Amino acid sequence: MLKVTLSQRAMTQFEEMEAAAFRSLESRIRSGKKKSTKIEGLFKQVNKTLALLSTNPRHPGLQTHPYITLENPIDRDEKVFEAYVQQRTPGAYRIFWCYGPGKQEITILAITPHP
Repeated sequence: MLKVTLSQRAMTQFEEMEAAAFRSLESRIRSGKKKSTKIEGLFKQVNKTLALLSTNPRHPGLQTHPYITLENPIDRDEKVFEAYVQQRTPGAYRIFWCYGPGKQEITILAITPHP
């Protein structure tokens, strides 16, 4: 299992998404609705993707591939990768990550809609 570290940017994005999902959940419970909202579903998908990345970054469902537009902040000679959180969705979310800084460690650079 790999250790997953979130960059400051990714941590902020994750915390904002988490807070929005919990606000939505509380509101939904108060109103008696049963169906999850989009933000709740998105947060669940992000958590699942992070779990898959920690166990197998090459999992077929992640469709992980190099993303050449971003520069690796840890080691400029290494690649940045893109993993799918959602598929076949307008503005589908992606997680951008790289290996390092240590062995058996990956760093999440951003959690964002597909650019």
